[in-house]
Amino acid sequence: MSIKLDHQHRITAQKLFGHPINHNIQWIDVCSLLGRFGEVYETHRSNWAVSVDGETISFGSTRTRDLTEDQVIKVRHFLASCGVKEGVLAA
Repeated sequence: MSIKLDHQHRITAQKLFGHPINHNIQWIDVCSLLGRFGEVYETHRSNWAVSVDGETISFGSTRTRDLTEDQVIKVRHFLASCGVKEGVLAA
């Protein structure tokens, strides 16, 4: 899947792939980024999920404004499966 990221999405992706893990990545920015890949929605249990090509992945509770470390790692894996890689973000 080839998706072009705009400037704000690229900044969010760089935060997600940063080392050490960034602790101030906001859900609103991540949901905007994930929306480039599929349909993003909130489940009845206040979890954010994204559906891509009929497959759905949930990223856990969004009761706080920022992602937890586990959520950052889960989003990283999802983005990598969509072809977004850390080295590509510098372009």
